[in-house]
Amino acid sequence: MSINHSLSPKIVSLTELNSLVNYWKGEGKKIVFTNGCFDLLHAGHITYLTEAASLGDILIIGLNSDDSVQRLKGPLRPVNNEITRSVILGSMSFIDAVVFFNEDTPLELIKKVLPDVLVKGGDYKIEEIAGAKEVIENGGNVQVLSFLPGYSSSAIIDKIKKS
Repeated sequence: MSINHSLSPKIVSLTELNSLVNYWKGEGKKIVFTNGCFDLLHAGHITYLTEAASLGDILIIGLNSDDSVQRLKGPLRPVNNEITRSVILGSMSFIDAVVFFNEDTPLELIKKVLPDVLVKGGDYKIEEIAGAKEVIENGGNVQVLSFLPGYSSSAIIDKIKKS
């Protein structure tokens, strides 16, 4: 997939991300990484992402590709394609970079970034989070943030189906 910087300069390739991460680390910036599908963005996503951003200086989003979302959530997802989802995320002032990953988990991406803080939402145990072991072994930490109750892309889709 080619990256269209005219849509958002924050949407970067893995090669571009590696250069940015090296630069930011050289500047002593605290790098935060989180990932997700971020389909049908809602208040729960915004709350989660702003809290993640507050944990450091730089927020990098690993965004599931369309193929990855379909494998995880079914053939009718995502509702919004990867370009739309990445442009929406890239428009947020507190997000510094958005990079796609095609795997079911962002493990390989996390191993390349090795953020100072790895963030996941929900009721995960740290040992269940992809990349947690690698981040901790590299001196970083892992934060599990609470979800804002009552918000879910799946619930929005179900509500639309019923109307």
